[in-house]
Amino acid sequence: MIEVEGLTRRFGALLAVDGVGFTAAPGEVIALLGPNGAGKSTTMKMIAGFLRPDAGRMRVAGHDVVSDGLAARRALGYLPEGAPGYGEMEVADFLGFMADVRGLDGDHRRGRLGFVIERLQLGEVRRQPLDTLSKGFRRRVGFAAAILHDPPVLLLDEPTDGLDPNQKHDVRSLLVALSRERTILLSTHLLEEVDAIATRALVMAHGRLRADATPGELLAMSRHAGAICFAATDSVAAVAALDGLVPAANTAVDAREGRVRLFVRGRGISAETVAKRLAERGVAFTDLHVERGRLDDVFRSLTVGEETAA
Repeated sequence: MIEVEGLTRRFGALLAVDGVGFTAAPGEVIALLGPNGAGKSTTMKMIAGFLRPDAGRMRVAGHDVVSDGLAARRALGYLPEGAPGYGEMEVADFLGFMADVRGLDGDHRRGRLGFVIERLQLGEVRRQPLDTLSKGFRRRVGFAAAILHDPPVLLLDEPTDGLDPNQKHDVRSLLVALSRERTILLSTHLLEEVDAIATRALVMAHGRLRADATPGELLAMSRHAGAICFAATDSVAAVAALDGLVPAANTAVDAREGRVRLFVRGRGISAETVAKRLAERGVAFTDLHVERGRLDDVFRSLTVGEETAA
Protein backbone atom coordinates (compact mmCIF):
# COMPACT_ATOMS: atom_id res chain seq x y z
CA MET A 1 0.00 0.00 0.00
CA ILE A 2 3.01 2.28 0.49
CA GLU A 3 6.23 1.83 -1.50
CA VAL A 4 9.16 4.18 -0.99
CA GLU A 5 12.49 3.80 -2.76
CA GLY A 6 15.60 5.98 -2.50
CA LEU A 7 13.69 9.00 -1.20
CA THR A 8 15.93 12.07 -0.98
CA ARG A 9 15.26 15.74 -0.24
CA ARG A 10 17.58 18.71 0.31
CA PHE A 11 16.88 22.17 1.69
CA GLY A 12 19.89 24.14 0.50
CA ALA A 13 22.96 22.58 2.10
CA LEU A 14 20.84 20.48 4.47
CA LEU A 15 20.25 16.88 3.38
CA ALA A 16 16.95 16.36 5.23
CA VAL A 17 16.09 12.91 3.85
CA ASP A 18 18.85 10.65 2.53
CA GLY A 19 17.90 7.60 0.46
CA VAL A 20 15.00 6.36 2.58
CA GLY A 21 13.20 3.22 1.42
CA PHE A 22 10.53 0.92 2.87
CA THR A 23 7.23 -0.78 2.07
CA ALA A 24 4.01 -1.03 4.08
CA ALA A 25 1.44 -3.80 3.64
CA PRO A 26 -2.32 -3.73 4.33
CA GLY A 27 -3.09 -4.01 8.04
CA GLU A 28 0.26 -2.66 9.20
CA VAL A 29 0.62 0.19 11.68
CA ILE A 30 4.11 1.56 11.18
CA ALA A 31 5.59 4.04 13.64
CA LEU A 32 8.15 6.44 12.17
CA LEU A 33 10.44 7.34 15.06
CA GLY A 34 13.26 9.81 15.39
CA PRO A 35 14.47 12.87 17.27
CA ASN A 36 13.55 16.39 16.18
CA GLY A 37 15.15 17.11 12.81
CA ALA A 38 15.48 13.45 11.84
CA GLY A 39 13.45 13.92 8.65
CA LYS A 40 10.16 12.34 9.72
CA SER A 41 7.81 15.17 8.75
CA THR A 42 9.65 15.80 5.48
CA THR A 43 9.28 12.12 4.59
CA MET A 44 5.56 12.23 5.39
CA LYS A 45 5.07 15.41 3.31
CA MET A 46 6.71 13.81 0.29
CA ILE A 47 4.60 10.65 0.51
CA ALA A 48 1.51 12.86 0.84
CA GLY A 49 2.48 14.81 -2.27
CA PHE A 50 3.06 18.14 -0.54
CA LEU A 51 6.80 18.15 -1.23
CA ARG A 52 8.48 16.93 -4.39
CA PRO A 53 11.51 14.70 -3.74
CA ASP A 54 14.91 15.47 -5.28
CA ALA A 55 15.30 11.76 -5.97
CA GLY A 56 13.47 8.52 -5.38
CA ARG A 57 10.05 7.01 -6.05
CA MET A 58 6.86 6.72 -3.99
CA ARG A 59 3.67 4.79 -4.63
CA VAL A 60 0.45 4.87 -2.61
CA ALA A 61 -2.09 2.11 -3.28
CA GLY A 62 -0.27 1.42 -6.53
CA HIS A 63 -0.29 5.04 -7.75
CA ASP A 64 2.92 7.00 -8.32
CA VAL A 65 2.82 10.05 -6.05
CA VAL A 66 4.55 12.30 -8.59
CA SER A 67 3.17 11.16 -11.96
CA ASP A 68 -0.29 10.08 -10.73
CA GLY A 69 -0.60 12.38 -7.74
CA LEU A 70 -4.36 12.90 -7.73
CA ALA A 71 -5.12 9.17 -7.62
CA ALA A 72 -2.50 8.70 -4.87
CA ARG A 73 -4.01 11.49 -2.77
CA ARG A 74 -7.51 10.08 -3.20
CA ALA A 75 -6.26 6.87 -1.57
CA LEU A 76 -4.80 8.49 1.53
CA GLY A 77 -5.81 10.53 4.53
CA TYR A 78 -3.18 12.93 5.83
CA LEU A 79 -2.92 14.61 9.22
CA PRO A 80 -0.07 17.14 8.92
CA GLU A 81 2.00 18.51 11.74
CA GLY A 82 -0.01 21.17 13.56
CA ALA A 83 -3.37 20.05 12.08
CA PRO A 84 -3.88 23.20 9.94
CA GLY A 85 -7.41 24.34 9.16
CA TYR A 86 -9.48 27.44 8.45
CA GLY A 87 -9.59 29.10 11.85
CA GLU A 88 -12.74 31.15 11.26
CA MET A 89 -14.81 28.09 10.27
CA GLU A 90 -16.87 26.17 12.79
CA VAL A 91 -15.95 22.51 13.25
CA ALA A 92 -19.10 21.19 11.56
CA ASP A 93 -18.70 23.58 8.62
CA PHE A 94 -15.01 22.71 8.21
CA LEU A 95 -15.72 18.97 8.17
CA GLY A 96 -18.62 19.59 5.77
CA PHE A 97 -16.27 21.52 3.50
CA MET A 98 -13.76 18.66 3.62
CA ALA A 99 -16.55 16.21 2.74
CA ASP A 100 -17.39 18.35 -0.30
CA VAL A 101 -13.72 18.47 -1.34
CA ARG A 102 -13.60 14.68 -1.10
CA GLY A 103 -16.73 14.33 -3.25
CA LEU A 104 -18.95 12.82 -0.56
CA ASP A 105 -22.70 13.30 -0.94
CA GLY A 106 -26.09 12.04 0.17
CA ASP A 107 -26.47 9.41 2.88
CA HIS A 108 -22.82 8.43 2.59
CA ARG A 109 -21.75 12.02 3.37
CA ARG A 110 -24.08 12.25 6.37
CA GLY A 111 -22.98 8.86 7.64
CA ARG A 112 -19.25 9.63 7.44
CA LEU A 113 -19.69 13.05 9.10
CA GLY A 114 -21.68 11.46 11.92
CA PHE A 115 -19.08 8.73 12.32
CA VAL A 116 -16.05 11.03 12.65
CA ILE A 117 -17.82 13.49 14.95
CA GLU A 118 -18.89 10.64 17.24
CA ARG A 119 -15.60 8.69 17.21
CA LEU A 120 -13.44 11.78 17.75
CA GLN A 121 -15.89 13.13 20.38
CA LEU A 122 -16.40 16.45 18.61
CA GLY A 123 -20.11 16.89 19.33
CA GLU A 124 -19.61 19.43 22.10
CA VAL A 125 -17.45 21.70 19.91
CA ARG A 126 -19.12 21.22 16.52
CA ARG A 127 -20.36 24.85 16.50
CA GLN A 128 -17.10 26.40 17.70
CA PRO A 129 -14.64 28.10 15.32
CA LEU A 130 -11.36 26.21 14.97
CA ASP A 131 -9.40 29.19 16.31
CA THR A 132 -11.18 28.86 19.67
CA LEU A 133 -10.31 25.18 20.16
CA SER A 134 -7.63 23.76 22.42
CA LYS A 135 -4.62 22.07 20.82
CA GLY A 136 -6.08 18.65 21.62
CA PHE A 137 -9.41 19.41 19.95
CA ARG A 138 -7.66 20.84 16.88
CA ARG A 139 -5.74 17.57 16.53
CA ARG A 140 -8.97 15.63 16.81
CA VAL A 141 -10.61 17.78 14.11
CA GLY A 142 -7.58 17.23 11.86
CA PHE A 143 -7.75 13.49 12.49
CA ALA A 144 -11.48 13.52 11.67
CA ALA A 145 -10.75 15.28 8.37
CA ALA A 146 -8.05 12.71 7.54
CA ILE A 147 -10.33 9.68 7.95
CA LEU A 148 -13.53 11.33 6.68
CA HIS A 149 -13.44 9.75 3.21
CA ASP A 150 -12.51 6.29 4.61
CA PRO A 151 -9.14 6.03 2.83
CA PRO A 152 -7.13 2.78 2.63
CA VAL A 153 -3.91 4.57 3.66
CA LEU A 154 -3.43 6.98 6.57
CA LEU A 155 -0.42 9.26 7.09
CA LEU A 156 -0.56 10.74 10.58
CA ASP A 157 2.06 13.20 11.84
CA GLU A 158 2.02 13.09 15.66
CA PRO A 159 -1.67 12.05 15.89
CA THR A 160 -1.81 12.11 19.71
CA ASP A 161 0.17 15.32 20.19
CA GLY A 162 -1.61 17.59 22.67
CA LEU A 163 -4.12 14.97 23.82
CA ASP A 164 -4.66 14.06 27.46
CA PRO A 165 -4.15 10.40 28.56
CA ASN A 166 -7.82 9.48 28.09
CA GLN A 167 -7.93 11.05 24.62
CA LYS A 168 -4.69 9.27 23.67
CA HIS A 169 -6.23 5.95 24.72
CA ASP A 170 -9.33 6.65 22.61
CA VAL A 171 -7.32 7.64 19.52
CA ARG A 172 -5.04 4.62 19.84
CA SER A 173 -8.06 2.32 20.14
CA LEU A 174 -9.49 3.92 16.99
CA LEU A 175 -6.20 3.43 15.15
CA VAL A 176 -6.12 -0.25 16.07
CA ALA A 177 -9.70 -0.64 14.83
CA LEU A 178 -8.96 1.27 11.60
CA SER A 179 -5.81 -0.75 10.90
CA ARG A 180 -7.77 -3.95 10.34
CA GLU A 181 -8.61 -2.75 6.84
CA ARG A 182 -5.98 -0.05 6.25
CA THR A 183 -2.31 0.77 6.22
CA ILE A 184 -1.25 3.39 8.76
CA LEU A 185 2.04 5.27 8.86
CA LEU A 186 2.38 7.56 11.87
CA SER A 187 5.29 9.67 12.99
CA THR A 188 5.82 10.04 16.71
CA HIS A 189 8.43 10.81 19.33
CA LEU A 190 6.46 8.86 21.97
CA LEU A 191 8.04 5.45 22.49
CA GLU A 192 4.90 4.28 24.33
CA GLU A 193 3.06 4.62 21.01
CA VAL A 194 5.25 1.90 19.48
CA ASP A 195 4.45 -0.58 22.23
CA ALA A 196 0.76 0.33 22.23
CA ILE A 197 -0.22 0.12 18.56
CA ALA A 198 2.64 -0.40 16.11
CA THR A 199 3.31 -3.61 14.22
CA ARG A 200 6.60 -2.20 12.90
CA ALA A 201 8.87 0.71 13.67
CA LEU A 202 11.14 2.72 11.39
CA VAL A 203 13.82 4.64 13.27
CA MET A 204 15.28 7.70 11.54
CA ALA A 205 18.27 9.87 12.41
CA HIS A 206 20.03 12.54 10.34
CA GLY A 207 17.73 11.80 7.40
CA ARG A 208 18.51 8.09 7.19
CA LEU A 209 16.74 4.93 8.31
CA ARG A 210 18.62 3.35 11.19
CA ALA A 211 16.28 0.44 11.82
CA ASP A 212 13.22 -1.30 10.38
CA ALA A 213 11.95 -3.81 12.92
CA THR A 214 8.99 -5.04 14.92
CA PRO A 215 8.62 -3.69 18.47
CA GLY A 216 9.77 -7.08 19.77
CA GLU A 217 12.87 -7.00 17.60
CA LEU A 218 13.68 -3.49 18.81
CA LEU A 219 13.28 -4.56 22.43
CA ALA A 220 15.64 -7.47 21.79
CA MET A 221 18.35 -4.94 20.77
CA SER A 222 18.20 -3.36 24.23
CA ARG A 223 21.01 -4.00 26.67
CA HIS A 224 18.24 -4.57 29.22
CA ALA A 225 16.66 -7.41 27.23
CA GLY A 226 17.07 -10.59 29.25
CA ALA A 227 18.34 -8.74 32.32
CA ILE A 228 17.25 -10.24 35.65
CA CYS A 229 15.82 -7.63 37.98
CA PHE A 230 14.57 -7.82 41.56
CA ALA A 231 13.89 -5.65 44.60
CA ALA A 232 15.89 -6.21 47.76
CA THR A 233 15.73 -4.51 51.15
CA ASP A 234 19.49 -4.92 51.46
CA SER A 235 20.91 -4.52 47.96
CA VAL A 236 24.50 -4.71 49.25
CA ALA A 237 23.83 -8.13 50.77
CA ALA A 238 22.10 -9.22 47.56
CA VAL A 239 25.11 -8.30 45.42
CA ALA A 240 27.43 -10.05 47.85
CA ALA A 241 25.28 -13.19 47.76
CA LEU A 242 25.58 -13.32 43.99
CA ASP A 243 29.37 -12.98 44.03
CA GLY A 244 30.85 -15.71 41.86
CA LEU A 245 27.57 -16.30 40.06
CA VAL A 246 27.27 -12.93 38.33
CA PRO A 247 30.40 -10.83 37.61
CA ALA A 248 30.41 -7.49 39.42
CA ALA A 249 30.78 -5.71 36.09
CA ASN A 250 27.38 -7.13 35.06
CA THR A 251 25.56 -5.90 38.15
CA ALA A 252 23.84 -2.55 38.59
CA VAL A 253 22.19 -1.27 41.77
CA ASP A 254 19.55 1.44 41.97
CA ALA A 255 19.92 2.42 45.62
CA ARG A 256 17.00 4.84 45.50
CA GLU A 257 14.53 2.15 44.41
CA GLY A 258 16.31 -0.72 46.12
CA ARG A 259 16.57 -2.67 42.85
CA VAL A 260 19.32 -4.89 41.57
CA ARG A 261 19.70 -5.55 37.85
CA LEU A 262 21.87 -8.33 36.44
CA PHE A 263 23.00 -8.18 32.82
CA VAL A 264 23.45 -11.87 32.11
CA ARG A 265 22.34 -12.36 28.51
CA GLY A 266 24.36 -15.14 26.88
CA ARG A 267 25.86 -16.33 30.18
CA GLY A 268 23.45 -19.19 30.80
CA ILE A 269 22.23 -17.75 34.10
CA SER A 270 18.49 -18.11 34.68
CA ALA A 271 16.11 -16.27 36.97
CA GLU A 272 15.56 -19.56 38.83
CA THR A 273 19.32 -19.84 39.49
CA VAL A 274 19.45 -16.31 40.87
CA ALA A 275 16.38 -16.87 43.06
CA LYS A 276 17.87 -20.09 44.44
CA ARG A 277 21.20 -18.42 45.31
CA LEU A 278 19.48 -15.51 47.08
CA ALA A 279 17.29 -17.90 49.06
CA GLU A 280 20.32 -20.04 50.04
CA ARG A 281 22.12 -16.94 51.36
CA GLY A 282 19.06 -15.75 53.27
CA VAL A 283 18.56 -12.57 51.23
CA ALA A 284 14.97 -11.32 51.11
CA PHE A 285 13.81 -10.27 47.66
CA THR A 286 10.61 -9.57 45.74
CA ASP A 287 9.45 -9.03 42.16
CA LEU A 288 12.21 -11.05 40.52
CA HIS A 289 11.64 -11.06 36.78
CA VAL A 290 13.34 -11.08 33.39
CA GLU A 291 13.13 -7.73 31.57
CA ARG A 292 11.79 -7.43 28.00
CA GLY A 293 14.13 -4.58 27.16
CA ARG A 294 13.76 -0.82 26.93
CA LEU A 295 12.87 1.11 23.82
CA ASP A 296 14.47 4.27 25.21
CA ASP A 297 18.00 2.87 25.25
CA VAL A 298 17.54 1.30 21.80
CA PHE A 299 16.26 4.63 20.47
CA ARG A 300 19.23 6.46 21.94
CA SER A 301 21.78 3.96 20.66
CA LEU A 302 20.34 4.17 17.15
CA THR A 303 19.94 7.94 16.99
CA VAL A 304 22.82 9.22 19.13
CA GLY A 305 25.21 6.28 19.07
CA GLU A 306 25.32 5.59 22.75
CA GLU A 307 23.09 3.79 25.20
CA THR A 308 21.49 5.19 28.29
CA ALA A 309 22.94 4.31 31.64
CA ALA A 310 21.57 1.30 33.49
